[in-house]
Amino acid sequence: MNQAYLLIGGNLGEKRRNLELAATLIGKKVGSIQKTSPFYATEAWGKTDQPAFLNQALLVETALGPHELLSVLLAIEAECGRVRKEKYGPRLIDIDIIFYNEFVLSTPELTIPHPQMAFRRFVLTPLNDIAGTFVHPVLRKPVSALLAECTDKLDAIKV
Repeated sequence: MNQAYLLIGGNLGEKRRNLELAATLIGKKVGSIQKTSPFYATEAWGKTDQPAFLNQALLVETALGPHELLSVLLAIEAECGRVRKEKYGPRLIDIDIIFYNEFVLSTPELTIPHPQMAFRRFVLTPLNDIAGTFVHPVLRKPVSALLAECTDKLDAIKV
């Protein structure tokens, strides 16, 4: 079995309910959820004129390969009502693959580890709760060190 670290988030509608629905669908369609972080609220990153986000990190055990995992996650987003209108824009749900085992992968469709994760406190804070000792396979630092070094000024507040 493979281990995938995911970040789920959203800033529209009933945020907690949307994340709970996404996690339920991930558990049914991707594999067994082994760990979940608390929920964290953060201001929007990248495009700031929108509502705050709610985020959660998940560790999922899955038989899916990385590209198949991406395909299933995109289908789950659509099932949860996600419509892609603008980059960094408001959304009901967003599901990102942060790590997949210790794989390093770069294709036009998918980059693992997530290329911006080390610069985003809203990713690192919940991820640190469930994977603080996991070593980034490219940067060769544990998640806890990446969080300590992160220069992102947006707070991630446990809710």
